[in-house]
Amino acid sequence: MNRTPRLVAAATASTLTLALALTGCGRSDEAGTTTEGPSGIADGPATGTVEVWAMGTEGELLPELAEQFEADNPDVTVNVTPVPWESSTEKINTAIATGEVPDVMQVGTTLVSGFVELGGLAPTPEDIDSAAFFPGAWDTTVVDGTSYGVPWYVESRVLYYRKDLAEQEGLEAPKTWADLTDFAAGLQDAGAEHGIALQTRGNSTALMYLPFYWQAGGEILDDAGEFTLDNDAQVKALEYYSSFMRDGLAPPVLVEEEKVQNFIDGNLGSFVSGPWERANLLTTAGDDFADSFGVVPLPADEATGSFIGGSNLGVLADAANPDAAWKFVQFATDPATQVDWFEISNDLPAVQASWDDPALADDEAVAVYQDVLETARSTPAIPTWAEIEHELDLIIEQVIAGDISPEDAAKQMQDAATSIGTGLD
Repeated sequence: MNRTPRLVAAATASTLTLALALTGCGRSDEAGTTTEGPSGIADGPATGTVEVWAMGTEGELLPELAEQFEADNPDVTVNVTPVPWESSTEKINTAIATGEVPDVMQVGTTLVSGFVELGGLAPTPEDIDSAAFFPGAWDTTVVDGTSYGVPWYVESRVLYYRKDLAEQEGLEAPKTWADLTDFAAGLQDAGAEHGIALQTRGNSTALMYLPFYWQAGGEILDDAGEFTLDNDAQVKALEYYSSFMRDGLAPPVLVEEEKVQNFIDGNLGSFVSGPWERANLLTTAGDDFADSFGVVPLPADEATGSFIGGSNLGVLADAANPDAAWKFVQFATDPATQVDWFEISNDLPAVQASWDDPALADDEAVAVYQDVLETARSTPAIPTWAEIEHELDLIIEQVIAGDISPEDAAKQMQDAATSIGTGLD
């Protein structure tokens, strides 16, 4: 879903020299000819009008990319309507109910299942290659075994840390859970009031916590679609996560609005966040601050793990121009276009081949996300997930506050999720 507004890089022509990976407007063979595109999409250029709804920063910037599509398809017109994130769900639900829908819309990864439940999204053409995308990103399009849409851009969670404080204490970037505890303590020894900051309350606590559960070997659903939240991995992850607040290594209550400034001032040694945070830091502190912090993957326990978010592009079931709509989606998820979009918006490509381009590969702060995204995971694409996530938020917060034990919390998580159900029955 949407994030804090970011700095916008100047748009430049991409020098990408990659083969098309089934996204884009067809596949090129070695002779440079174009083969037939995905089934259900006619050959030839797009025609007519394509209505697109896009949210937040993406809605403001997408017209620049749409102009490229119009240049390649002279008989098509793309109209982009920016929609604020805070009103987007209500607006989309109303549109689906009335049938007055756009042809294409941006869909936050955690919202797909809800729109599918309403019958609003068309299934993805079978010939679009899921292997072209990061696996966790593709999983966000799949509801009850069917894909609805295509990953557009991705984001994940990594550890930001003050390099100067780490160097002062001779600390190396943490690779294990034990390392992270020692790392946070060492950053405090270097002068930070808190060695790390983790989410402690609000509607994103579960999303911050779940990577630790996955790292401990936990799963949200088993192969049969049953919830598996009451287990040793859950108890272990809850105990570990809450230990940072309990032991004074992290603020007992995180004030999100103060996090960036505390990090810049050296009062906070590290925190977990996504790719948008780099722009926030440099906007606040200036470009010279880039040398003061590092970005590394989250440490592992039984496994590596991070959360994958972002947005997909979906074609509406009642779209007036579905053929041109899918052509636009293909264009937007072509490897070269994905690099162009990164240079326009700073959004990270969902197409794996795009990461070979120097625009991403040569930027150390960006390139770290590639390995993270290869194993990053999404929350279940089930209609009830928002309700379940809210319950998990409240339970995790009680563990952090010391009001319930990790063992009791794991049982409550299982009971809450089971009671709510998946919504797929």
